[in-house]
Amino acid sequence: VQLVESGGGSVQAGGSLTLSCQASRYSYSMAWFRHAPGQEREGVASISGDTSSAYADSVKGRFTISRGNAKNTLTLQMNSLKPEDTAMYYCAAAENSMTPEFGIRADYNNYWGQGTQVTVSS
Repeated sequence: VQLVESGGGSVQAGGSLTLSCQASRYSYSMAWFRHAPGQEREGVASISGDTSSAYADSVKGRFTISRGNAKNTLTLQMNSLKPEDTAMYYCAAAENSMTPEFGIRADYNNYWGQGTQVTVSS
């Protein structure tokens, strides 16, 4: 599966961004991860099927993961952005179907995009 992210950029704190991921084919379990310099990679949100999702505590209530109208697209709506959200964001897909609580773990994902940078200034 090839994954291509888009939508990153620079925004002020409190602003919003929408990330998109175009996959070469449908994957039941997909997720967004982020990696900031000096920090470990973090699972941000995952989705299984059309609507079952899981979120990291740090983004609950602010980020929303969803499928696009074309089922092989994935979106991450990010609102109320904070400087600590600054990171490279990656789209990921799993070979196997699983619940989103597993899909949000990096070791359960098999395919990764190249990433898109999100920078939030205070």
